[in-house]
Amino acid sequence: MLLDRCLELLAPALDAPGRSNRNAVHVDATLGLGGHAEAVLARHPRLVLVGLDRDPNALRLSGERLSGYADRTHLVHAVYDELPEVLDDLEVDEIDGALFDLGVSSMQLDEAERGFAYAQDAPLDMRMDPTTGITAEEVVNTYEAAELSRILRVYGEERFASRVASAIVRERGRARITSSARLAELVRDSIPAPARRTGGHPAKRTFQALRIEVNGELDALRKALPAVLDRLAIGGRMVVLSYHSLEDRITKQAMAARARSTGPVDLPVELPGSGPKLRLLTRGAELPGSEEVAANPRAASVRLRAAERIDESKRAQVKALHQPVARGGRARPGNPRESEQGEGP
Repeated sequence: MLLDRCLELLAPALDAPGRSNRNAVHVDATLGLGGHAEAVLARHPRLVLVGLDRDPNALRLSGERLSGYADRTHLVHAVYDELPEVLDDLEVDEIDGALFDLGVSSMQLDEAERGFAYAQDAPLDMRMDPTTGITAEEVVNTYEAAELSRILRVYGEERFASRVASAIVRERGRARITSSARLAELVRDSIPAPARRTGGHPAKRTFQALRIEVNGELDALRKALPAVLDRLAIGGRMVVLSYHSLEDRITKQAMAARARSTGPVDLPVELPGSGPKLRLLTRGAELPGSEEVAANPRAASVRLRAAERIDESKRAQVKALHQPVARGGRARPGNPRESEQGEGP
């Protein structure tokens, strides 16, 4: 199961004796309902948790769930790209573990009034933090056709982005689009009948694209991942669960950039500051098993990547250790240079 795999990957960093006589610090950057956080706190009785979420309702519910651990939790209303400021406010210089479980939460999908779900009629909102920012209704009714098309094509990987955007513009010329059901109907009618028969609901990609735009998810992730990797202590680990190819690509690039040397390849030793800063713990992206998908269909698209902060000055150890970690904890054989490049799905 994905939860068990996350715990397995994080455990070596969180079990290690506190550096400089401090307890391990773990960041849950996407707290949600607190399921991952609860499991980590239960397994590591001295660990301090810093949990972030932009959704005030999620923070309230997770706070209730984690009330038994209140003496070693800090739950903060923030987006994950604000983590450096959050850690500074808490006077935390470095962290030992970090987890990102990206995308929309089950709670947000199941709350019809939030407008995330195309299968239920609701106002077009889609804000993860309903207290701030633009809504999907504003995007749909005010963006130019070319910009709408770009968003649907890039964020939703919608093949018929131009057709959908044109249909939206025509419809809003007659009446403002305010309903998720109406938008889903427009999308369905815009897509050729043969294409509707595969790939799930025709509006799935459009709703995903609008959600990403409304919440600025990819821009926040591009800022957050390098910042978190740079705050990891030596031996600290980060695990990322992505549900969209663009999220996974950003994660892969952020990890790969720090997992390879930046110095000349023909030198026998690394120049100071040029050695790898990360060891990749997965070969490419790990996929969910069939049992996981059967139990939770929303997990079908998940991609898991993980990395460990290493001492960049110890190049000899890097050459020996820089192997992806297989399920069960043993290093897999493979080409170290391939791992450093972040190759894989």
